[in-house]
Amino acid sequence: MRKNISGILLIVLSGFILLQISCAPGSCFDETESYVKASFYNYESEKLTIPDSLSLYGLNHDSIIYDKNTKVQPALIPLDASVDNCSLVIKINGVSDTIEFQYSSYPHLISKECGYTYYHHLDSIPFFSKNGIKKIDIINRTITNLNVENIQIYY
Repeated sequence: MRKNISGILLIVLSGFILLQISCAPGSCFDETESYVKASFYNYESEKLTIPDSLSLYGLNHDSIIYDKNTKVQPALIPLDASVDNCSLVIKINGVSDTIEFQYSSYPHLISKECGYTYYHHLDSIPFFSKNGIKKIDIINRTITNLNVENIQIYY
């Protein structure tokens, strides 16, 4: 009888340990935020050129994304999934411009451990001022959490 109880107890204890291990939450090592990746280019030479100073903030918002940062390449620009457009003020080497983005957002499952994030489709850049920025090219309209260039800003 004692052998039976020991065997059953061993099986129940082993099952409980396996259950605990299998239900442990995993860690998320993936990037979970989706940003517009903007690279900066010299307009005349069309070569990748890191700005000496970069400031970036939302128009009519208190959110400062970059504040006189140096060696920013690429700039990571967040988009708000609850709206379909946003306007930002960007200051490259002390010269301010405004950029407007038109986009649509949709949820995307990264993994069971990381959960959901929002991906965006960049429809257009309907407006940008031309104080320092000469042109903006859209390279990849799909904005994800991957490290892929989305726009090129020529100044």
